[in-house]
Amino acid sequence: MQYMLLIYTDESGWGQLSEAEQGQLYQDYTDFTEDLRQRGWYRSADQLQPIATATTVRVRNGDNLVTDGPFAETKEQLGGYYLVEAKDLDEAVALAAGCPGARLGTVEIRPVLDMPGLPTG
Repeated sequence: MQYMLLIYTDESGWGQLSEAEQGQLYQDYTDFTEDLRQRGWYRSADQLQPIATATTVRVRNGDNLVTDGPFAETKEQLGGYYLVEAKDLDEAVALAAGCPGARLGTVEIRPVLDMPGLPTG
């Protein structure tokens, strides 16, 4: 089954890390990604641009309401994701616990709903 590992962190914390700490964190993500790939769990991953680049769209009564930034104000922001293949939730939890983002923020695990008829990759 596929699971999304949604990585939430406080963006302001990045600026509080030293250059060496930032470099180590990037290396930790590289190592984590390579481990997922070698074990066959990796499907895709990406880091997101900062929330200042976000645009939110809502449709109400047929009107598009477009605003800058995220819809909800929260302490932590969605910063990236991994799409992984895991045999069950327990395995997905173990994968999420190994994600460097779990040390600095939160990793939310969401099963991917298989919707028949949608095009793939």
